Order: sequence, then structure tokens, then C-alpha cells
Amino acid sequence: MLTLTFHGHACFLIEADDRRILIDPFLTGNPAADIGPDKLPKIDAVLLSHGHGDHLGDAVAIATKHGATVVATYELAQFCNDQGATVHSMHIGGAHRFPWGTVKLVPAFHGGAVEGDLTGKYTTNPCGLVVTAGGKTVYHTGDTALTVEMRLLEGRVDVMLVPIGDNYTMGIDDAVRAIEFVKPQIAIPMHYNTFDVIKADPQEFRRKVGNRADVVILRPGESLKHS
Repeated sequence: MLTLTFHGHACFLIEADDRRILIDPFLTGNPAADIGPDKLPKIDAVLLSHGHGDHLGDAVAIATKHGATVVATYELAQFCNDQGATVHSMHIGGAHRFPWGTVKLVPAFHGGAVEGDLTGKYTTNPCGLVVTAGGKTVYHTGDTALTVEMRLLEGRVDVMLVPIGDNYTMGIDDAVRAIEFVKPQIAIPMHYNTFDVIKADPQEFRRKVGNRADVVILRPGESLKHS
């Protein structure tokens, strides 16, 4: 049994087996967030797709407060470590089993600068996150273009979290193709309507996906239970 709660933009909380994994915790300053970092339950791990401010967000503060581990690509993990967080560094193609589940990092095509790194020392590759917990596999694509590498996950994903906002990431049409590539059971759109430049209609995404997957549209604060 897995519970997935959307907290706006690209931030999701995964709850499984009494453990809580937070992904891309952009809460402070997020006009779409339903809660602030002070309202979160106890967090066991913080997973990051990349270092842009709307994904790195409150990661270090949350990890420090909760004694959680930040899981990220090597350079971004080192940046968080230098800011005082406990980290586990990984890189693209690698997987690691944690007490609460398994994470594999997969390619994403996007920028790699780290918010707050004035030297560029920690610039790194962005990634997607494939998280297996509670007997289910969740693919958080991160910010990405459509990539042929997504085909490698075909049939291996229960829930796919996919951006539809265009401009900085895939738009709706490419997101639909990503669903065709991966063939998840459930698709949840993200990274749209937070700002004017990424306005998109999730109902259009649902219509275009059709019967390829069950599209679940979550408002910030809403949850999906998958068993």
C-alpha cells in the first residue's frame, strides 16, 4: 500500500510502511503549495531531481529538522552536505536500497545549476527518480524533455509523475508520448499552472492520454492511495 500526496508544482510525499519520502520540496515561496515546511509530518528522506530553486526548495532545512537523508546526484548531494544536511550521493543509472525502499536515478534532459551555488562548483546533471516502496514503483520524471531512454522503463512503473507545463519541460503532447513510452498504470500531471509561463490544462492531458493510462489529477493537498 502506497499513499502519494501532491503538495504543488513537483513536490510529492510518498508514504509506505510507516515511512515518508518527500520529493522536490519547493514549499516556501511556492504559490501552488498547500502547506509550508513547518506543517509536514516526520520525514525520513528527501529526494531531489535537480538543484533549481523550485525543486531544491526547502530540502536542506527539512532534512536538518527531521534528521532525514537527502538523496541526490553526487554534486547536488555534496552541496546539501556543505549546508549541513545528511546526504546519500548517487548518480545516473545507479540504484540503492534504503530501509524504506529503493531509488534508481535515470536520465532527464534539463539544466543542472544549483540554487545558491554562486561558484558553479556543484552544477550537475538533472535526473528522474524511480522509487520502489510499499510494493509499488513511482517514476518522478523531474524536469525533462521527452527522452527515448524512457522506453527502458516500459512496463516497470505503477505511477508516473510527468510535467505538462511546457516551456521549461515537456508540454502536453510530449507528455502523452512519454506515457506511451513507459506505459504506467497511473499518470499524474505535475509542473503546470504554478506560474503563467507554464499554464496548461490537465483535462486536455487526460483526454489525449485516453486509455493508455488512468490519469489522476491531484490538487495540492490531495492524495492517491494505491494498493
